[in-house]
Amino acid sequence: MISFESDYTTGAHQAILEAFVKTNLEPLSGYGTDKYCESAVAKIKAACGGNPDVYFLTGGTQTNQIVIDTILAPYEGVISAVTGHVNAHEAGAIEYTGHKVIELPGHAGKLDAGEVDAYITTFFADANHEHMVFPGLVYISYPTEYGTLYSKAELTALSEVCKKHGIPLYMDGARLGYGLASKECDLTLPEIASLTDVFYIGGTKVGALCGEAVVFTKGNMPKHFATRVKQHGAMLAKGRLLGVQFDTLFTDDLYMNISRHAIDMAEKLKELFTKKGYDFFLKSPTNQQFIILENAKLHELSEKVRFSFWEKADENHTVVRFATSWSTTDEDLKELEEIM
Repeated sequence: MISFESDYTTGAHQAILEAFVKTNLEPLSGYGTDKYCESAVAKIKAACGGNPDVYFLTGGTQTNQIVIDTILAPYEGVISAVTGHVNAHEAGAIEYTGHKVIELPGHAGKLDAGEVDAYITTFFADANHEHMVFPGLVYISYPTEYGTLYSKAELTALSEVCKKHGIPLYMDGARLGYGLASKECDLTLPEIASLTDVFYIGGTKVGALCGEAVVFTKGNMPKHFATRVKQHGAMLAKGRLLGVQFDTLFTDDLYMNISRHAIDMAEKLKELFTKKGYDFFLKSPTNQQFIILENAKLHELSEKVRFSFWEKADENHTVVRFATSWSTTDEDLKELEEIM
């Protein structure tokens, strides 16, 4: 069966597998203290500019839960678009730590800076706010859950609102490479580092076997962060697994090269859907494409193609997601065209 189900259904880029084999029998210190982690940190710092703190974690849910839990005070929650990943697709992982996800409207997956400002202002103007969950962090993702992108102006506006209220801005970068590689992206990695307080560079969905690189941009890594990671059960003894991967991804621009490939494949996928007369749910400039299918067509395609259910459009139509990745090939697209 041909798969466009997600961008992490294949293993790892060949260069990473080769790096694993090459370093496999090398005795290295554990818990991220090895030379490959150190090299990867140095390369990520150079790519981001400045002198951020970088910490490697194993996956996106662990990263979101740990970052949010360690930043927030016990009485605080995190603001997210109602469609945000931590609200919609993480099984209550944030609430499991005792922190409420505070829903605000999503606009093609994005938070509006004015609405965030109004919510926080209204919250503190309420004389009863001591009886409520305090907004302590603003969560966004880049790309969003709908494959859309914040413009530089939109991200700047959110950053300014967060600074105004003294609340950190956190960017989930599970698919960061695909956002940066998009033809509609007007942000650079150093600009993202400047405008956010913490973000992560996703590896799991962008060529790695697993792993995410958390970047604290303002000397603001939570106190005893490594200890708290271990308390969450998320500290990897063989930290080399993450260091080798990110050291490889940030050598010779591999991370961006494979991200651009996914975007090129997505553009071809869009052309194919347009040619075949399919309707798009919204315009996505990244590797995730959202198509509206008649239910009968959905069942027909699902017998030969893997894709993801997203939401019901109406009684007779369903929104589904097709995702390209670093490993998508022209042969995959040709086979899909023949099936469609």
